[in-house]
Amino acid sequence: MKAIMVMYDSLNRKYLEPYGCSWTLTPNFSRLAQRCVQFENCYAGSMPCMPARRELHTGRFNFLHRSWGPMEPFDDSMPEILKKNGVYTHLISDHQHYWEDGGGTYHTRYSSWEVSRGQEGDPWKADMRITFNKDTFFEAKKPLVRDRAYREWYAKDERNRAYMNTEERTSQAVTFENGIQFIRQNYGQDSWFLQIETFDPHEPFFTMPADKALYPHQFAGDCEDDWPPYAEAAEDAQTVRHVRFDYAALVSKCDRYLGKILDLMDQYDLWKDTMLIVNTDHGFLLGEHGWWGKTVMPMYDEIAHTPLFIYDPRMPECGGEHRRSIVQTIDLAPTLLEFFGAEIPRDMQGKPLRRVIREDMPVREYAVSGYHGSQVVLSDGRYVYMRSASDPDAPVFEYTLMPTHMRCMFSPEELSTAELAGPFSFTKGCRVLKVKAENRSGDTTSFGTRLYDLQEDPEQDTPVENEAVQKCMETRLKKFFDEGEAPEELYERFGLKR
Repeated sequence: MKAIMVMYDSLNRKYLEPYGCSWTLTPNFSRLAQRCVQFENCYAGSMPCMPARRELHTGRFNFLHRSWGPMEPFDDSMPEILKKNGVYTHLISDHQHYWEDGGGTYHTRYSSWEVSRGQEGDPWKADMRITFNKDTFFEAKKPLVRDRAYREWYAKDERNRAYMNTEERTSQAVTFENGIQFIRQNYGQDSWFLQIETFDPHEPFFTMPADKALYPHQFAGDCEDDWPPYAEAAEDAQTVRHVRFDYAALVSKCDRYLGKILDLMDQYDLWKDTMLIVNTDHGFLLGEHGWWGKTVMPMYDEIAHTPLFIYDPRMPECGGEHRRSIVQTIDLAPTLLEFFGAEIPRDMQGKPLRRVIREDMPVREYAVSGYHGSQVVLSDGRYVYMRSASDPDAPVFEYTLMPTHMRCMFSPEELSTAELAGPFSFTKGCRVLKVKAENRSGDTTSFGTRLYDLQEDPEQDTPVENEAVQKCMETRLKKFFDEGEAPEELYERFGLKR
């Protein structure tokens, strides 16, 4: 038995033909849907990138105890468990956060791994002949992102693009070429798991002219920009439309490279013994609800409600069918462990999806998504309940033995007030550092509590008042906190009674 995961970053399901989009060009996603089970109610759990990947490994929610961070010494890692059970695991990725302080323990859980560089502001090329006056450069580009902190990343990205001036040199192309090479070399072998993971279609939406030509349009604005901020979309409708076309062009590129994997599945008849999972970590807002991006706004469906396709060779007859049962990122680790016959650790909160694939057997009543200490969202297929911290002054703590942020370690000042806490049941007897979270980004506490009825308002335009539903959702949230061993201060912060 073999398995392939093709994972994207920030893939908005509403831009895919199988999920009802009528104007994007994604024929290979449609081709995929004919072979796979398509999940209609898949949801992200912890946001954003590395919290989602910790869930992918551990099969448990991350955001109650930790924001962005690496794998912990006590974590159960799905690829590492497979490796210890005789399954060769290989990661191929251009997701640069794996190589930073806050993600540096993920790729080493695999038997082997390959890197392709150059995405976003990846500090890749040391070509000092290419110089920029960041202030002058920033003004000349007139980017949508006006934050001075981005000037360094814009300069790095511009340098990277100089080395990706042809299709085959772009990061996604290199990533998939490495994946194709792995499959060609190993298709006849047994017991392996291949994870092909591209940062696309995450911003910036960098593509070649041929992809942009798929969505021809006239743009008369003052910034030909493909890098939207995480902020309110204050631009005019023409600019929003332009950026959406840039995103669609990158989604179409993702579709083309997905097609190369499907071609190999056909060529080598891998459908007979190979599970195929195509997924993403979360979605992305492209002007919907008046916002760009993720993390600083309410977690609307465009962010939390994600695409998912799974082909299980034990049930080929299910190809082309749809499943409405609610599933989440935490379910992927136990699904792969079950497929390979490995024992599922007791600390995994996710459930294997074999019976969902076969007969749409539910594994949960509702999905939970969240930002650390900021917002929790419950979705039951009809109602979406958004609850922000009701007491934004209540403290938030990081619980960790790996004190790193995205691109740096915790400072001595942060650690000077750290205490030991726990152990929690999932830390396997280990006490952990309890560190106050200072200078937090992506705080959504100002948005309060909202309830949306997707049956009556699928675009989430107008919150509704329904006391009975809100009470039910609050009870579910309290249960989620209890079962997840939420730290005591989170109950106070979200206005819940112990």
